[in-house]
Amino acid sequence: MSRIEVESEITGNVWKIELKVGDKVEAEDVIMILESMKMEIPVEAPSAGTIVEILVKEEDSVEEDQILAIIES
Repeated sequence: MSRIEVESEITGNVWKIELKVGDKVEAEDVIMILESMKMEIPVEAPSAGTIVEILVKEEDSVEEDQILAIIES
């Protein structure tokens, strides 16, 4: 199994987490939504697998390139 790190593309805040640990995802499924400058930016799964860790919670501040979740495929 390979571990895939899901990173933030922007600096912002975690607005809503859509999935939880143990959920199966397909490529491009929305894991969470970030908010930056009043815009909602979806964080999508880069590939299919299972979410094994979510490293942030709603309302957390995140930086660009910060690891938000781990997927095993």
